[in-house]
Amino acid sequence: MSDWRVWTAQVDDADTLVALEALAFGGRSWGGDSVKASFVASGVTVLFGGLAKDSAGPLGFVLWRDLGEQAEILTIGVVPDARRSGLGEALLEAALQAARNGGAEKMFLEVDAANAAALGLYMQAGFKTIGARKKYYRDGGDAAVMALDL
Repeated sequence: MSDWRVWTAQVDDADTLVALEALAFGGRSWGGDSVKASFVASGVTVLFGGLAKDSAGPLGFVLWRDLGEQAEILTIGVVPDARRSGLGEALLEAALQAARNGGAEKMFLEVDAANAAALGLYMQAGFKTIGARKKYYRDGGDAAVMALDL
């Protein structure tokens, strides 16, 4: 599906982001306070994505941080019913384009090393694995560290 719309979330969208993030990640959620803090963190932009023809609201999100010549994807989430529909790709591309437009030359991220769908999305976009973080997640899961030249 290619009828996705991506837009910049506003601070008053914090509760919507908290609900989306909890739905997308369940037990691996950052928690409401951490998600809300993302709106005021230095250099962080929150983007929502949803159907272009639907005013029901967002079905996914991406948080990315502008670090000047570098940028990082903090998290991307899509609600279960909208997975494998191209929304994650649309959100990722929007964050990459925004980072390029801001002058970033490289994008970094950490992703659950066991999440084949997410790894596939990032590899398809051109990300390369550059390292690993053992026991990165609260449940003991490892993270792959990936980078992309913009």
